[in-house]
Amino acid sequence: MTLRIRFGCALFCLLASRLCSAFYLPGLAPVSFCENGKGTEDCQTLIQLFVNRLDSVESVLPYEYDVFDFCKDEEERRPSENLGQVLFGERIESSPYKFNFNEEVKCKKVCQKKYAKDSQQDATKLDFLKMGMQLNYQHHWIVDNMPVTWCYDVEDNQKYCNPGFPIGCLVGDDGRPKDACVINSDFHKKSTFYVFNHVDLKITYHNGDKDGWRGARLVAATMEPKSIEHTDEQKLDCEKATPMEIPVKFENDVQIIYTYSVTFVENTEIKWASRWDYILVSMPHTNIQWFSIMNSLVIVLFLSGMVAMIMLRTLHKDIARYNQVDQADLIKLPSAKEKSLAYEDAQEESGWKQVHGDVFRPPRKGMLLSVFVGQGTQIFIMTFITLFLACLGFLSPANRGALMTCSVVLWVLLGTPAGYVSARLYKTFGGEKWKSNVLLTALLCPGVVFADFFLMNLILWVEGSSAAIPFGTLVAILALWFGISVPLTFVGAYFGFKKPPIEQPVRTNQIPRQIPEQSFFTKPIPGIVMGGILPFGCIFIQLFFILNSIWSHQMYYMFGFLFLVFIILLITCSEATILLCYFHLCAEDYHWWWRSFLTSGFTAVYLFVYAVHYFYSKLQIIGAASTILYFGYTMIMVLIFFLFTGTIGFFACFWFVNKIYSVVKVD
Repeated sequence: MTLRIRFGCALFCLLASRLCSAFYLPGLAPVSFCENGKGTEDCQTLIQLFVNRLDSVESVLPYEYDVFDFCKDEEERRPSENLGQVLFGERIESSPYKFNFNEEVKCKKVCQKKYAKDSQQDATKLDFLKMGMQLNYQHHWIVDNMPVTWCYDVEDNQKYCNPGFPIGCLVGDDGRPKDACVINSDFHKKSTFYVFNHVDLKITYHNGDKDGWRGARLVAATMEPKSIEHTDEQKLDCEKATPMEIPVKFENDVQIIYTYSVTFVENTEIKWASRWDYILVSMPHTNIQWFSIMNSLVIVLFLSGMVAMIMLRTLHKDIARYNQVDQADLIKLPSAKEKSLAYEDAQEESGWKQVHGDVFRPPRKGMLLSVFVGQGTQIFIMTFITLFLACLGFLSPANRGALMTCSVVLWVLLGTPAGYVSARLYKTFGGEKWKSNVLLTALLCPGVVFADFFLMNLILWVEGSSAAIPFGTLVAILALWFGISVPLTFVGAYFGFKKPPIEQPVRTNQIPRQIPEQSFFTKPIPGIVMGGILPFGCIFIQLFFILNSIWSHQMYYMFGFLFLVFIILLITCSEATILLCYFHLCAEDYHWWWRSFLTSGFTAVYLFVYAVHYFYSKLQIIGAASTILYFGYTMIMVLIFFLFTGTIGFFACFWFVNKIYSVVKVD
């Protein structure tokens, strides 16, 4: 089943709804576990639980596990992290939760934390813990590279498995339980925090003796958080119903004892290759995704019909009429004046033919346009390769940080196409400042993104967040940029300037033609504003899930759907830009260079508007720092999307204009 889905996704991504079972490709090898005393080099006995950063849907600021004063591992160690994990702010470290395979543990003490009311340091630690509970910060635990999930029932008797669980909850002054406090009726005391200091872990494994390999492989790890007040650390009772209360006002000493229990369950049906299915399938998105695809396909069919009608009927007839006065007919005409009038009569059938002498006139600020198109080409190729690899399963959630790492590495290595396209286009515009062109291509847009990213990182440093990028990583990013990407951009620009300018199908007149007064709909701004509506309509549902994965900390795994939407967006941007370009040319407005880029690029403005709507309607983010971070990172997304969509529209319109004027006979 898994191999068939992989193959199907490689051919076409309509099988993406089952893509979650195609995750495990070379590089993610399974680990076998054996009972204590039977371990070997290829079969481990000890199961190590790792902890990741804590995050919240009410704050953009994630924090490391140690900041909340939880139990620490005496032999603290961090697994190696790739570039993507560092950029995403993941901080995985070992924890004191360690147990042997298939050995059940009942109510084992992990550590004990005491907070004295007379200690300012203890008061600060406890206040920070309370802040985490008030903002609903979530634990993220990992066992065998698999998230420990908290599964509970939701609407319509469906089970939702959350790859995280809260550190505690708060019952407000009005006595109403908030967030996770609703799971227990004992959480009812006003102005009280309840900390989840006990977890019941359940490890599900698949025994390999029947399948021909030694040991067992873990296929699921679930847990249930509990709040239990332990009064005597020598006599721990994890079945006790009394919850662990922490009053809002710190008036008495507080003691928190952290405990856990572990049970093991054998399962012969779940295979190791599909062990993420119970997490991903529980997210009820598939039906909505198919609705998104059908909605997008309707828009594409509508645009395709419009373009086909123009190309096959209107344009075909225009060109036929324009070229119908051939040389034999002209010979029969008595005078040169009548011959000229015959051509003019043919030309008057449509306005787009009358601007053939000005349609390829170089635009204003051609340097900036060529830089934008070059950068957009780099982003387009990077996006296509990244989504294709993700569709094959190489960049799945199981391979942590791989998506961001792949994107950054591809962007660095694709400097050559950016320099080549920018230089070739700039030379076609007649530009001669090649040094400025290549420097702007290599530094302008990446510099804006890096400056925004650096400012956001300063805020994270000030707030002490785990998402703050270490100084060494920033230096490494700059080294990749200036050491690899910039030289490759120069190489591409060198070959681009060595090539001759792109040959245009018609000559450009020396004197510009006067543009007649335009109607409201053929003016530049209304056309640009209308041009981004249909492309945005194809992606807004998919955009909702992407924003959820970024800001609501949900897993995004339907890369097959995303790749299909990427193709639909490519077609929609191209067709919408071609349609509007044709209408403007018919109105004898030949300024299409910038308009073709801005028409589809305006989709990014709608993306920003939707991000603002998402912030106020879907998120519960509070605090000035979190708000600035949200909109700061959103602006990076908007700029990248603007270059991406604008480049698609530019090349589509460039091909269209060259095509229609290349088949027209111009005397």
